[in-house]
Amino acid sequence: MAKHELPKLSYAFNALEPFIDTQTMEIHYSKHHATYVAKLNEILENYKELQDKTVEELLKSLNYIPESIRNGVRNFGGGHYNHLFFWEILAPVSNDVILPTGELVEAINNNFGSFETFKKQFTVSAITFFGSGWTWLVADKNQKLLVINTVNQESPIILGLKPLLTLDLWEHAYYLKYQNRRPEYVEAWWNVVNWKKVEENLNK
Repeated sequence: MAKHELPKLSYAFNALEPFIDTQTMEIHYSKHHATYVAKLNEILENYKELQDKTVEELLKSLNYIPESIRNGVRNFGGGHYNHLFFWEILAPVSNDVILPTGELVEAINNNFGSFETFKKQFTVSAITFFGSGWTWLVADKNQKLLVINTVNQESPIILGLKPLLTLDLWEHAYYLKYQNRRPEYVEAWWNVVNWKKVEENLNK
């Protein structure tokens, strides 16, 4: 059986300080993400035909997943995929690229008018979102860039959209440091975005 696994992070738990604290990173990765992985493997245990599929393949073919485990794949597979994506678009504070460049900034300017307009729209969307979920920058099939929110562990790939950037809005992502101050967390997060990776996602 092919097991889904936690990824190896490319940076240490303390690499995003002071914007995302060490304890939050460690718990978020080794407890929350690990639980999604374990639960996904558990619900696939009796479905040999699904065990060799990547989590992305599972989510993109969700309508073909047996109904008895479909919600589980959506929730735990979505949680696994979303976190895989989230870790990759974060960069240590020493990262040189603090703003988008190249084709990415051109696309943002073309779709939103300016980076500042995009940043404001994304920030407002994240701050005003009710409950647990994610805020995303995505591209549709025509490469139009959109800011969307998804609830719980829903993923844009289920909706046929290409994710470029995401922010985890579940309280476990920020509560130890920021408590109920989500706007403060959102503003801090902009300091650790890996814009090189976001541009790679655009060009996939």
